[in-house]
Amino acid sequence: MKNPSILARKILGYLLLFLIALFIIIPIYALFIASFKDGTDMVQNGINLKIVLSEMNLDNYAMLFSKAALRYWVWYKNSMILVFVQVALTLIVSALVAYGFAAYDFPFKNFFFFFVLLIMSIPFEIIMLPLYQQINEMKMADTYSAIFLPFLANASTIFFFRQYIIGIPREIIEAGRIDGATEYGIFFRLIIPIMKPSFAAMAILNGMNSWNNVLWPLLVLRTDQKFTLPIGLNTLVTPYGNNYDLLIVGSFFAIIPIVTLYLCFQKYFIEGMTAGSVKG
Repeated sequence: MKNPSILARKILGYLLLFLIALFIIIPIYALFIASFKDGTDMVQNGINLKIVLSEMNLDNYAMLFSKAALRYWVWYKNSMILVFVQVALTLIVSALVAYGFAAYDFPFKNFFFFFVLLIMSIPFEIIMLPLYQQINEMKMADTYSAIFLPFLANASTIFFFRQYIIGIPREIIEAGRIDGATEYGIFFRLIIPIMKPSFAAMAILNGMNSWNNVLWPLLVLRTDQKFTLPIGLNTLVTPYGNNYDLLIVGSFFAIIPIVTLYLCFQKYFIEGMTAGSVKG
């Protein structure tokens, strides 16, 4: 028979997880219900959980897939392309930097790694204006490269990858060198396949951050056709008129890529986030 205290802890744990899941699901459910209602209803009553069939229709979805919402899909495409490019390049660049810190010994290595940790503690708002000035001086304003180039060597991703690579036996690297593999060959043919769980975890986190990023793209981008989805949705609410119908249903569709990304990499995400937590 199980110890009552252990059973009680399990019940409390499951109850806590249930409450957290409920806390996350309810806003999504409310947004889904609101997508079937008129925008005026949201203005009058706010987003709520009430289901009144007589007040629900598919007009918002019909509008979303009509020519009236063409620019929404332009923003959607821009965000998808930007997320794919930014995540792919960030993972590769950050992994190379992390591999250098984990696999090599060079002068002042700990000193340089300290700066990586220091960067993690600096809020983006502090470096935002100097970075914006630099982007303007380099004539990169209103380009997608200005959005992702300054952040390819992501400090938190470098730190995570370094900790993961440290857990890989050094014998694998030495065996590759003995077999005559180049340093890049060791990294791409031996290390990266082992790092798949960590890549999946960081792909989800970086993808989510890139998809939801508003402040920096809002500063850099100036052309409506280049807006990302969060910026585009923000333009639907103005002092001169509000398009709540498109805003609600568009916000709901904005959730789909991140949920899909997590479902595709869920197994690797959990494995990557728990790597190194169990020794033996």
